[in-house]
Amino acid sequence: MKFSLFAHMERISPEEDQKQLYEEFVALCKIADEGGMHAVWTGEHHGMNFTIAPNPFLNLVDLARHTKNVRLGTGTVIAPFWHPIRLAGEAAMTDIITDGRLDLGVARGAYSFEYERMQPGMDAWEAGLRMREVIPAVKQLWAGNYTHDGEYWAFPETTSSPQPLQKDGPPIWVAARDPNSHEFAVSNGCNVQVTPLWQGDGEIADLMTKFNAACAKFPEQPRPKIMLLLHTYVADGPEDVKRGAEELNRFYNYFGAWFMNKRDIDQGLIAPMSDEEIAAHPFYSPEAMERDLVIGEADAVIERLKGYEALGYDEYSFWIDSSMSFERKKASLERFIRDVMPAFQ
Repeated sequence: MKFSLFAHMERISPEEDQKQLYEEFVALCKIADEGGMHAVWTGEHHGMNFTIAPNPFLNLVDLARHTKNVRLGTGTVIAPFWHPIRLAGEAAMTDIITDGRLDLGVARGAYSFEYERMQPGMDAWEAGLRMREVIPAVKQLWAGNYTHDGEYWAFPETTSSPQPLQKDGPPIWVAARDPNSHEFAVSNGCNVQVTPLWQGDGEIADLMTKFNAACAKFPEQPRPKIMLLLHTYVADGPEDVKRGAEELNRFYNYFGAWFMNKRDIDQGLIAPMSDEEIAAHPFYSPEAMERDLVIGEADAVIERLKGYEALGYDEYSFWIDSSMSFERKKASLERFIRDVMPAFQ
């Protein structure tokens, strides 16, 4: 099982300087590269200072100048916000600039806040249909001359300009949860990203079951790779485990508030959440975080990850966004590289 880092600029307070946050993001990615991680992933979000990531290609091009070995992945671009010709061309240019290190992760998106602003009137179902139209079109544009007459886009004969550096184009990863998404990815020769969020090891096993079923349904397709993305904190002792769980619980309360899209927003930030609100959440709690995420000292983390490796996951992505200070994120990542990763080599 390979290991990667998943990171954004993350901001929940106007006191956090955005330039400093970007420098800290780059610093974490450099640690991942120098520590022997396989890849770095960063996503796309709009109008949200919770995860500042308006165009992952910009970040990845910059990271290519700061790193030497890691693959550089979009985790993920939001398909319905991209015209297929634009996505094919910008991804190909990024692949050239990064010396063929690009992996292209694609998703339908998750936040209604973004749908309302970027594609008014679109719901998650339509977003999924748009994703299913974009991905095959991008592959065809990379391959050569292509004419498209779809439900959402139509254009005369066109070729991706430029062409990607990697033969047949960068690997494409599809963010999948339901069986149809897994089947779409496998049948189209795409790898799969899964994110169980707060629902624990039962869902992690279930997502692998769905992936295996999709592979069995399309035996003519080579078995793709599957990556597990999960919040992770490697602690230096029992008290630090509890502190990490509390910090991740705060992060998930803000994540949940953004997802529900009912809280007041000013300057791209939702209204601050009180300790009382966080404590009253019906299913987020520090105890749930410790149970369902990977939070623990190195030995405990190794044991959890060995279980995921045994299920068949090809890559484990350390999701580092957490409401923690940069120093605490850095220390956790360094412990992961030093104390956890050698157990898998």
